[in-house]
Amino acid sequence: MKILVIEDDAGLRRTVSLLLEGEDYDVATAANGKAGLAKAEEWNPDVILADVRMPGMDGLEFVEKYMADGGSADVVIMTAYGSPDTAIEAIGKGAFDYIDKPFAPEALLLRIRIVEENRKKTREIKRLRKEVRVEKRHGEIISSSEGMREAIRLAERVAPHPTTVLITGESGTGKELIARLIHDSSGRPGAFVPVNCGAIPENLLESELFGHVKGSFTGATVDRLGLFEEADRGTLFLDEVGELPAQLQVKLLRALQEGEIRRVGESQSRKVDVRTLAATARDLEAETQSGDFRADLYYRLNVLRVHLPPLRHRPDEVPILARHFLATYSERLGVSVTAFDPAAMKMLQAYAWPGNVRELENVVERVVVLTDGDKVTEAALPASIREPNGIMATSAESLSSDELSVKKRSVQLEKHLISRALTVTDGNRTRAAELLDLSYRALLYKIRDYGLDD
Repeated sequence: MKILVIEDDAGLRRTVSLLLEGEDYDVATAANGKAGLAKAEEWNPDVILADVRMPGMDGLEFVEKYMADGGSADVVIMTAYGSPDTAIEAIGKGAFDYIDKPFAPEALLLRIRIVEENRKKTREIKRLRKEVRVEKRHGEIISSSEGMREAIRLAERVAPHPTTVLITGESGTGKELIARLIHDSSGRPGAFVPVNCGAIPENLLESELFGHVKGSFTGATVDRLGLFEEADRGTLFLDEVGELPAQLQVKLLRALQEGEIRRVGESQSRKVDVRTLAATARDLEAETQSGDFRADLYYRLNVLRVHLPPLRHRPDEVPILARHFLATYSERLGVSVTAFDPAAMKMLQAYAWPGNVRELENVVERVVVLTDGDKVTEAALPASIREPNGIMATSAESLSSDELSVKKRSVQLEKHLISRALTVTDGNRTRAAELLDLSYRALLYKIRDYGLDD
């Protein structure tokens, strides 16, 4: 590590240099602030020790000028005239720390080691970010697999056109991010308005989508815009569109075909200019054949399809995404967790990730909070990842005859998965329903039936 010593006292300058050279540091010196600036620009040190009181340019002026010029070294101020006010002023101008003279050699070396450790952690975080060699599109979308890159290319290509797009993929694969990418690349001046069709009670969904007029039903005390009108000249994103009840499927089809909506309780239609995007984790084509989803609405939505592959089909992205989330949450939470040890990363790659990228992000945020050192170990990972077979790990040979009921074992597994999803999402039932590929209403019923309300 390179250390520049700026000190007008020649004897002290020599003493500090010898001390640091004895610890195998690379040392250069300057006799005043002006010479120190020139040397710092020429030599690019890692750490600068600067006296406060020097002829011409003093230490505080040096710090201010050095930082204004874009200096990257950590500056430690040395002063025999130290006071709390001087320290605060120096740090306010950009100094990393200060030390009062006279100081013991051990005290100075301790300051240097603290600076060195801080720089090491900063470098590690930068290295971690650089190592994440991914293609970023629209902020949060991270991809390195061909399947995701193709989805992004298709989304960007269709964005300028008013074509209705159906985005398919399992929960947690990033369908809303793709929808936002399409909207932001479309040039439409209106808002991006997302709605989860499975999270709104059925009796309120029509009013939510199309609005209502005063007096149209009990509690309708004022006129209210629906989401279609809020998205006028923008984009309406219908997430989990497969959850729409049959009567609303008819009204949605009319809105898409005619470009007009009718508020609840109103006799006149209103024109709207809305780009509609829809997403589902369900097989709507199969549901049209079974009669559970209207075929005409499906064909209207499925003009162009963008499919997002599940994370288990792109395992090479797990380390990339895990390191990205690790760097993100380490910075956001103000901690220095900078790496996964090989055993922990191996477990992450072996896990099937039923909740896809969303589950991976939740797990990484959890381990960042719970890890004490700078490296995530396998012990910090949730039990479901350390023991991925969980409740189903028991071999059939070890089960007694009264434990072979498929129905009973399926109920146990379902209860376990719901409990796990609620734990992963910190009790957020909407997010848990997405992880489980259940509608919000179905999840509420199952939580009640299994006694998981607490």
